[in-house]
Amino acid sequence: MAEHTVEKIGGTSMSRLNELRDTLFIGGREGGDRYGRIFVVSAFGGITNLLLEHKKTGEPGVYGQFAASDNSHGWHDALNRVADAMIAAHTAVLDHPADIEAATDFVRTRIDGARNCLIDLARVCSYGHFRLSEHMLQTRELLSGLGEAHSAYVTVLLLQRAGVDARLVDLSGWRGDGDVTLEERITGAMEGIDPMSEMPIVTGYAQCAEGLMREFDRGYSEVTFSHLAALTGAREAIIHKEFHLSSADPNLVGPEAVRKLGRTNYDVADQLSNMGMEAIHPKAAKTLRQADVPLRVTNAFEPEDPGTLIDDQPAETAAVEIVTGLDIIALELFEQDMVGVKGYDSAILDVLTRHDVRIVSKVSNANTITHYVDASLKSMRRVEKDLSRLYPSARISSRTLAMASVIGRDLNGLSCLQRGLLAIAAEGLEALGASQGPRNVDVQFVLEREILKPVIKALHQTFIEDNAPALRQAA
Repeated sequence: MAEHTVEKIGGTSMSRLNELRDTLFIGGREGGDRYGRIFVVSAFGGITNLLLEHKKTGEPGVYGQFAASDNSHGWHDALNRVADAMIAAHTAVLDHPADIEAATDFVRTRIDGARNCLIDLARVCSYGHFRLSEHMLQTRELLSGLGEAHSAYVTVLLLQRAGVDARLVDLSGWRGDGDVTLEERITGAMEGIDPMSEMPIVTGYAQCAEGLMREFDRGYSEVTFSHLAALTGAREAIIHKEFHLSSADPNLVGPEAVRKLGRTNYDVADQLSNMGMEAIHPKAAKTLRQADVPLRVTNAFEPEDPGTLIDDQPAETAAVEIVTGLDIIALELFEQDMVGVKGYDSAILDVLTRHDVRIVSKVSNANTITHYVDASLKSMRRVEKDLSRLYPSARISSRTLAMASVIGRDLNGLSCLQRGLLAIAAEGLEALGASQGPRNVDVQFVLEREILKPVIKALHQTFIEDNAPALRQAA
């Protein structure tokens, strides 16, 4: 059995790389105790937003500017902003002037290479025989890989300066053979590397023939991480975050009120992903499950804490484990003649898929179908326009709302739906809708946006704080 672990560090934590050097990477370890760990790194916080588009606001980065370019040079300026942000990021964490200079040279080389590539692509596509739209996925992948290549290179510089035998494993395919599978990319890059005697620092982005972004878009680093753990037969896969996986956001309910989860399962992880609180991408979790590699989620800055173990085991005792929520939009299609007519639902799904709108939940009755989605209002305007063309006599509307969710491995016998509604009403608040599936792993409450935070506090008080012994037993 393999003795090593594969460990992933997120972008926000990477921006505190110098602190991680003194805790996670080295800490009190000496000699060989430092090894036996493969690290997969994300880009520094905010860099991928600048390269692609802002994850929350949708503000275009280099990719967005290039895709919309009509012979303007806006994307050039955007690429310059990326270079400046990268240099600022590594200057903040590197101590030695020689390392800062080497990292800056690395940034200049990669940015200039990407710039020349995009210039050449735009020039070729100025001829009628070639269409820029056919190359946008590859362009997105090229740009995205710049962020992880930079952060991995900087990490290696930092660790080598501290006396760690760190090695860069660049999976981004920079100037390499692009016609390889993900498995071939990983196994080829890891060939000849012994993680028990050196510390591989691996880029979260891996260039491969399948095109990771086609299916996973910005969830690609977790896919790389899970495949690396499975292919190398890791003892454990570990995701390091800036916080513990807890019963709620401590900023909402107070740090003294939250309970750290000692253990949960992949079913709960899937529900969290659905609520935008992703512990791990569901497809990445599937890879780990099939390879029988346990997953652990820890606080990167408290390496002595074992964190949360995620596996396939059911709960020993029924309990609510997490209360969370997110802003949603309710897309409602009302059509008086819908009763008994098939096809409405599939047509709506086709339009939502075409506009890349993520569905969180849905409800329907005789003449109304409502999808609760995680999307921008701008996207929803386009969806409404398409649906209005399909169903000109239907009344179609979008409304900004929020959803709170109570989640646990086993909610049987806890009356979460009824107790949750009572807890909300006791605070003088109102739920617009609520639902619970027969599998009893989550209950959802639909609300006006402005009351999401007090509702999460009320639900957490009822199910977690007032029931703390049951939670600890289940964990």
